[in-house]
Amino acid sequence: MTTTEAPAKGRAVHWEDIKLPAWVTGVIGVGSFLIIWWILSAVWINPSGKSMIPSPVDVVVAAVDNGWDYFWRNFSVTLAESGIGYLWGNGLALVLAFIVLLVPRLEGIAMQIAILTYCVPIVAIGMIAIILFPVPETGEPSGTAVLLAALSVFFTTVVGALLGLKSADRTSLDLIAVYGGSKLTQLRKVRLIAALPAILNGLQIAVPAAFLGAVLSEFFGKIEAGVGMAMMLAMQTAQSDLVWALAIVSGIVALLGFAIVGFIARLVAPWSKGASA
Repeated sequence: MTTTEAPAKGRAVHWEDIKLPAWVTGVIGVGSFLIIWWILSAVWINPSGKSMIPSPVDVVVAAVDNGWDYFWRNFSVTLAESGIGYLWGNGLALVLAFIVLLVPRLEGIAMQIAILTYCVPIVAIGMIAIILFPVPETGEPSGTAVLLAALSVFFTTVVGALLGLKSADRTSLDLIAVYGGSKLTQLRKVRLIAALPAILNGLQIAVPAAFLGAVLSEFFGKIEAGVGMAMMLAMQTAQSDLVWALAIVSGIVALLGFAIVGFIARLVAPWSKGASA
């Protein structure tokens, strides 16, 4: 346990004077989650006397029994789908944001497109996509999953990129304009640097969003492998402990992706996290 600064002499120590290391808060959070989970599994009993929530031990046993091959076979497909959708969705969002900066009159149209992708129910889009895309081969990414993963990240990246690009220092922009620089030069030399923290934050938030979009798409069927399909099959066979195992591993995978992009963001733009370059 460390302190941010020593309290003044003679003054009582308050909670705000104490700062716990990140690993300690992480351990406390995970421990609290496991305790609450265990209590709920013990008290949430159905009329037949069986727990409606499997205990952590039951979930771990289910994961071990199914083995690494089972999880890799399903998660590799979903990760491929979410990864492709992540690249397409974020790539198109950034291109659209750059175009708006070069042609400001298109901002209204761009925002309407972004809002439309955010407001249209993802289930409705999934139903349409099933008709449009062919059934993938075994182990191949699903076009429907790629589309929904891309749509899940498009809005947040467009908004974050536009806000970041518009936050550029006006004096620097005017200086480039005075020396004959174009809007493209302003975008390349000033706006991109100013927008980098916002863009990286948007890309970090997009990681779990893309994974969730891919998992949701797999509930619509027409695939033979994937986390969503595995969850459906486990529910149909009343394997609640396996459903929980898949859900927990999904959360861990999304959290790891979020942390990796955050680590890259600190390397690329350390000033955005309060670190020195």
